[in-house]
Amino acid sequence: MKRYPIINKITVDVFEWKTEKLGQDYNTFNLVCDPNSALKQREGIVRIHTDLGLIGEHPINGVGIAELKQIAAYLIGKNALSREMIYNDTKRALRQSLKQASSIVDICLWDIAGKFFQVPIYRLLGGERVPLKAYASTLHGDENGGLSSPHDFKDFANECLEMGYKAFKVHGWGLAKENIQREIDTVLLLGDEFKNRLDLLLDPACEVKNFGDALRLGKACDEANFFWWEDPYADGGVSQFSHKKLRQMVRTPLLQTEHVRYLEQHVDFILSEATDFVRAGAYEDGGITGAMKIAHAAEGFGLDLELHAPSPVHRHIMTSIRNTNFYEMGLVHPKLRTYRPDIYIDYNDNLDGIDKNGNVFAPDGHGIGVDIDWDWVSFHSTDSFTIAE
Repeated sequence: MKRYPIINKITVDVFEWKTEKLGQDYNTFNLVCDPNSALKQREGIVRIHTDLGLIGEHPINGVGIAELKQIAAYLIGKNALSREMIYNDTKRALRQSLKQASSIVDICLWDIAGKFFQVPIYRLLGGERVPLKAYASTLHGDENGGLSSPHDFKDFANECLEMGYKAFKVHGWGLAKENIQREIDTVLLLGDEFKNRLDLLLDPACEVKNFGDALRLGKACDEANFFWWEDPYADGGVSQFSHKKLRQMVRTPLLQTEHVRYLEQHVDFILSEATDFVRAGAYEDGGITGAMKIAHAAEGFGLDLELHAPSPVHRHIMTSIRNTNFYEMGLVHPKLRTYRPDIYIDYNDNLDGIDKNGNVFAPDGHGIGVDIDWDWVSFHSTDSFTIAE
């Protein structure tokens, strides 16, 4: 009888790194290019060990580490292939929390499964390796001469088009709540410049101050023929009633649900007719198991699922579903190479990570399929510890 991998230890390696020319905007929440700044960030890598020597590993942030400590003892002794049971148990255990640890654990278990069966995750999901059309998703607008005006966004969109990108998304200025006109001017300028040449997307990141300004911005998207707009105003992206009203008054398709969690809340949003496209992410919505549930639910309603943020995991999911359009390559900027740590070997989610046709592909290695650069992690390490064994 074939043995299955049993979880016997959980460890975390914490590291810090600095990114030159990366800063934060007026409220310290949005990342922007700043030539005079070097932003320090901290992250970790969780490793779920098994008695067969197979290890599932993935980056995790501080909130996820704190949650992981609550469920680690439960995981010890479990069959690492029992993903559905572990998904449901940890989802319940963390029901009063963000539940990020449940998502990261699930991803690690899929990594173990791919290594156990010696196939990429997309093969376990039934996918074929196909080109994934990427869109350039910008850092937020800044006041530092990088993306400081509508014309800066136009110039950067032209650069991305020349590189091969077929779609371009604007993250505007956090001060949109005070100056909606600059956001509108950007939308109209891009619409005029790139008609029938580039799919245009807009994400105000919930910073437009009220429904009225959001409506003004949405009408501009209509005039400029944007492909979608998302999370327009400062409700946090969660009000089903108000987004249904926006859908009734704005023709541009609306993409919501980045800020609701897991299957049930996404389906509630769909049933309320509060979105046109459905947003999900493996890191917020229960890992690969949770994201696939949402993708299939959306498919049942005839809607497309758009994954939030780039990662090798999201490439596997996107490769394995029909109802999706774009891979989010972000956050990118004309004067900044990257904002993320260089933890992967031979893997690129930066601006130049596309091929000449604007596509990316899922990794072909076993499991997640990309190797972590442990020399880099070790050099930047601040702590390593065992959570449970």
